Amino acid sequence: MDSLPDLLPPMPGQRLARGVARALRQFDFVTVEEMIPTPGLRVDLMALGPKGEIWVIECKSSRVDFLTDRKWQGYLEWCDRFFWAVDGDFPTDLLPEGSGLILADAYDAEILRMGPETPLPGARRKVMVQKFARHAASRLQAYRDPGVAGLVTV
Repeated sequence: MDSLPDLLPPMPGQRLARGVARALRQFDFVTVEEMIPTPGLRVDLMALGPKGEIWVIECKSSRVDFLTDRKWQGYLEWCDRFFWAVDGDFPTDLLPEGSGLILADAYDAEILRMGPETPLPGARRKVMVQKFARHAASRLQAYRDPGVAGLVTV
């Protein structure tokens, strides 16, 4: 009998993103992976809450992954709250104070520390919600019709 394929994402950061996305559903947040808020930046996970709040979650799978990330501070102006998502083996003392912390695995996550709230200006929030919606719709369309994936950019 054939074995079932591994349906989990292959990369450690993607596995963390999956667990965080699952956990945030209990708070009525929806998520998209690899969202581009502005040219030159790509966040691992962006979450949109029931009241329009926007969270950015950066998934770090190792010390080296964190130490080589030079763009994370640029994400702060594109969200209401910023979080790091790491697994139980990650040395959390490396993470900057004043940022959110989520402990995650491929199946679930727990918010250990809320990131400080810095509300987005209304015009920027509108742009980000529209980008989020277009990104999500484009992903869904590519899933439903893989032939269209190469025709559209987000």
